[in-house]
Amino acid sequence: MIITDIEVGEIFVPLITPFKTALRTVSNVEDIVVKITTDTGEVGYGEAPPTAVITGDTKGSIVCAICDFITPALKGMDIENIDGIMKKLHSCIKKNYSAKSCVDMAVYDLYGKRFNAPLYKLLGGYRKEFETDLTISVNPIDEMVKDSITAVKRGYRILKTKVGLDGIKDIERIKAIRGAVGKDIKIRVDANQGWSANEAIHIISKMEDLGLDIELCEQPVKAEDLEGLRAVTQSVRTPILADESVFSARDALNIIQMGAADLINIKLMKTGGIYGALKICSIAETFGVECMIGCMLESKLSVSAAAHLAAAKGIITRADLDGPSLCKTDPFKGGPKYKENKIVMTDLPGIGIQSVPAFE
Repeated sequence: MIITDIEVGEIFVPLITPFKTALRTVSNVEDIVVKITTDTGEVGYGEAPPTAVITGDTKGSIVCAICDFITPALKGMDIENIDGIMKKLHSCIKKNYSAKSCVDMAVYDLYGKRFNAPLYKLLGGYRKEFETDLTISVNPIDEMVKDSITAVKRGYRILKTKVGLDGIKDIERIKAIRGAVGKDIKIRVDANQGWSANEAIHIISKMEDLGLDIELCEQPVKAEDLEGLRAVTQSVRTPILADESVFSARDALNIIQMGAADLINIKLMKTGGIYGALKICSIAETFGVECMIGCMLESKLSVSAAAHLAAAKGIITRADLDGPSLCKTDPFKGGPKYKENKIVMTDLPGIGIQSVPAFE
């Protein structure tokens, strides 16, 4: 199964409601997609969101990286040579992690199809289904409470609440949500780098004192402030999840050795794809540090690739793969089944996506 062509396209999927964090507000998924064709006629699909505020990648940079650097490097390579393909993918251009992830997942899609097996079984096969949270965007308190109640009515038992814009007011947000949904719903707090270390310690400690029972707090400080991240981790009881601070296996190792976080968040758009994510899983497993699998604002295509990794690896104990649940429509055929809070894998080979609108 030899790579003969790599095509690039775009998808547009409107969101149910605007997605708001401390970093940005987005109303639609507008992502780059690829289709890799082989000499056997088999195809593989991938997707990359242009998340410039986190990865630095834009639509233009993703397209340029794929067309001008990655495609010439990979054409003619055999899908069975997964290690050789990945070495070329990651050496033909520096950084550009979203572009690499887009192609990476299309290659792994084909890898599964080559052996006629769902990808998660080839990568480890740990579980067939798992639970995801649902994101509650940062908004006025009454709106966040309303959104949280709606999510619980839909069947979600874990809420990931976006904070980080208003400092001390974030405590009021979480207190109101906890009061509205009750004690049996898990609440994760994601500050998206919105606090200083001192603010984070104060806010998280106050939440603890109020008995708000926060499962974890994600990336409370700036990505580069590892000393601040460690100070927060060592000063509070609530587990701290490193997200934007972790792009590579080297980053994960550094944070674990520093004791800068309790948990690691893996996102394919930061790791450059499944290949890099697997390395983080190995390091985390070696040190006994649990991981969460997350996503940017992505559609079902790339979230499905992340779902296969989540299903494959036992060290991934939490999932934040709600992208498809935030979208108004599902323009794709195939893939894992998204049943609100449950993601169920199927026996379709590869990632399981059978058609992508950009290539119809």
